Amino acid sequence: QVHVVESGGGRVHSGESLRLSCAASGSTLDGYAVGWFRQAPDEERELVSCIPNSEIEPYYADSVKGRFTISRDNAKNTVYLQMNNLNPGDTGIYNCRADLRCRPATWYIKESWGQGTLVTVSS
Repeated sequence: QVHVVESGGGRVHSGESLRLSCAASGSTLDGYAVGWFRQAPDEERELVSCIPNSEIEPYYADSVKGRFTISRDNAKNTVYLQMNNLNPGDTGIYNCRADLRCRPATWYIKESWGQGTLVTVSS
């Protein structure tokens, strides 16, 4: 398993933006799909976006399409999630995960998760 560290969360108001970073430690993200997952209070964890390890288009959950953009910088060994026009529904803990392919959150039901980065959006 590739060890990753998330950062970039914070407290913002509706309509504002944040950029989350997912940095690999001790290994490379090159060749891996990287997914961003969100767990809102009292909700199940969901896959928000995923960038594959191929030329396939990234995945976005319907709730974030047109507002979030996922990208990777292999030179910096980092995957980013640019989040624009945030709303209170985007509040939650965001985790990233590297895998051989994009997978839903339920795939990792028995896996542990890191601390993630907290995003809080107020109206």
